[in-house]
Amino acid sequence: MGTPVNIVVGSHVWAEDPEAAWIDGEVVEIKGSNARILTTDGKAILARLSSVYPKDTEAPPAGVDDMTKLAYLHEPGVLQNLARRFTLNEIYTYTGNILIAVNPFRRLPHLYDVHMMEQYKGAPFGELSPHVFAVADDCYRAMINEHGSQAILVSGESGAGKTETTKMLMRYL
Repeated sequence: MGTPVNIVVGSHVWAEDPEAAWIDGEVVEIKGSNARILTTDGKAILARLSSVYPKDTEAPPAGVDDMTKLAYLHEPGVLQNLARRFTLNEIYTYTGNILIAVNPFRRLPHLYDVHMMEQYKGAPFGELSPHVFAVADDCYRAMINEHGSQAILVSGESGAGKTETTKMLMRYL
């Protein structure tokens, strides 16, 4: 694979890292299909250009609530955004009309109380912060207004929180 279109010397990038999955830095040299990158922690690494992705240097420090707002929608950008939001206890993030939930492995009762349910009742999808209640409400409103069947797909690995998410969906509905 050739040099990615927007990777040049001076580019801020993400490169694959065997320990951290992805590491950020700046391209200091390109030779053939490899790039020498000075990482933000001061290490110099050599990476295949096919494994280097541009970094969105203008992304807000707290991340974005809908990943379609990211300049680059690639694996390291998505993971960084989810990690930033997770550190702020923002476990829900949209990608368009898809809700991504990161299991906090602890109870967050303030996210699921009656007051929170009331906020999402009838609110246009995307107007409020990403939440499982927004998905439930959007689905319910579509069923009522369009008189058609609706479905919500809850998917994830073992321990990802599918059962708890489904309980919250059913509680809302």
